[in-house]
Amino acid sequence: MNIKINGETCNVVEGTSVAAAILNHGTSKFRRSVDSEPRGPVCGMGICYECRATIDCVTHQRSCMVLCQAGMEVETDD
Repeated sequence: MNIKINGETCNVVEGTSVAAAILNHGTSKFRRSVDSEPRGPVCGMGICYECRATIDCVTHQRSCMVLCQAGMEVETDD
């Protein structure tokens, strides 16, 4: 299935989390801290909140907790 990550079409396997798809796409900077430091996933289970991304126009989604769906659009702060 295809999703878009930062405007680029990516093919992902069904059952892949959005965080894994972003990492597989080559992006490790998901967001920026209040001090503009790059941040990325730490725990992979929704506790750290470092993997937040905009998914289908909804901001601050924990991307490790969301499974990819065909046509999904994902934006990071990278």
